[in-house]
Amino acid sequence: MWEKVQETVDFILEKTQFTPEYGVILGSGLGSFTNDIDVEYVLDYASIPNFPVSTVQGHKGALVFGEVGGKNVVAMQGRFHYYEGYSMQEVTFPVRVMKYLGVKKLIVSNASGGVNTSYKVGSIVCITDHINMMPEHPLRGKNDERFGPRFVNMSEPYSKAMISKVKQIANENDITVHDGVYLGLQGPTFETLHEYKMVKILGADCVGMSTVPEVIVARHMELETFGLSVITDMGDEENIEEVNHAEVLKAAQQAEPHVRKLIRELIHQY
Repeated sequence: MWEKVQETVDFILEKTQFTPEYGVILGSGLGSFTNDIDVEYVLDYASIPNFPVSTVQGHKGALVFGEVGGKNVVAMQGRFHYYEGYSMQEVTFPVRVMKYLGVKKLIVSNASGGVNTSYKVGSIVCITDHINMMPEHPLRGKNDERFGPRFVNMSEPYSKAMISKVKQIANENDITVHDGVYLGLQGPTFETLHEYKMVKILGADCVGMSTVPEVIVARHMELETFGLSVITDMGDEENIEEVNHAEVLKAAQQAEPHVRKLIRELIHQY
């Protein structure tokens, strides 16, 4: 893994000569945040050594380098998922690469199903914690101390300081944001009604198929991390029949202007 990361980092640096401070992973329907970047370089995933290629509709598949609010940023326009057939090491490989490109802070976004009754479709949630229910762990296997310790402290996976800053920004811009615990499942099926009920019983507020592996690996390497989720469907008796991927993308795109504002201002102010 170390050698592959080094090879990929060397390739990217040779192509861009760019040192980002922030890494951003853009989830379903949220890819147009790249319109807020003063773009300097774009590298398609297919051109980058050792990089997987995104196969999901709504995930374009490029690393975008540039400036947001006076800060250097690299954004993943499209992420990788375990359900696509990739290993957890492949899913999280870009996070390793970001770290060694110079990234200090990571922002992750996703679309998720809500079980908290105070949410509605389009709600924006600051992820305060997560529950890992995925069948594989990105740190399983021999640990490489060059990346981080064998046993990772997960007492604060999502930065309290970054959450506080986003809430301040939201308040100043009259944007409603919620707190929530995110539960990660493998997918790719949307949850059944009783799976949604299980999510609620386990103490989570929303559920999705991404984010948790990337955050684990980010914390392994001591990246300060912030997570934002857009509620794209509600897991209850009245709404469950409506959920499909097109509706998820539509709901995410409707919330996107506010999400873009929050991310843009967080990068600028923090």
